[in-house]
Amino acid sequence: MALLDILTYPEKFLTRTTKSVDNIDEKIQKLIENMAETMYAAPGIGLAAPQIGCDKSIVIYDASSDKEKQDYQVLINPTIVSLEGEVVSENEGCLSVPEFRADVQRAAFALVEGFDREGTPLKIEAEGLLATVLQHEIDHLKGILFIDRISSLKRQLYKRRVKKRLSKK
Repeated sequence: MALLDILTYPEKFLTRTTKSVDNIDEKIQKLIENMAETMYAAPGIGLAAPQIGCDKSIVIYDASSDKEKQDYQVLINPTIVSLEGEVVSENEGCLSVPEFRADVQRAAFALVEGFDREGTPLKIEAEGLLATVLQHEIDHLKGILFIDRISSLKRQLYKRRVKKRLSKK
């Protein structure tokens, strides 16, 4: 297995939409394993393929509190079927938006469909942290970062900070 580089804002690749996975072959299985290793090493609780420069519709996540177990889940070609309620995801962060956290308005409940790594159809009814993680990661597949869901003032402050840091390099 290999650790992959995580793309960070303002990398343009992060704004692209992904392509469906048509064939879950050995190459996809290896990608999933490398994504998991990368997510745990970062450390994070979710990772979408665009974050590592891959345009495939793949998400992995581990929203469990047991970090020793490392029992990640895989979602291929996920779609949000329905969202209900509202909640503020407090202090949300992202591996592609380092050193920045913000409160984000999210749905309290999400019904998500997709496929596992064997191609078996899945239907996930999620609430709490899992609902937030799924919405966040599926956003990545649509080219949306969590900073696109915060106030324009907070977003501009973050963008200015990144621009300043990049100009010093």
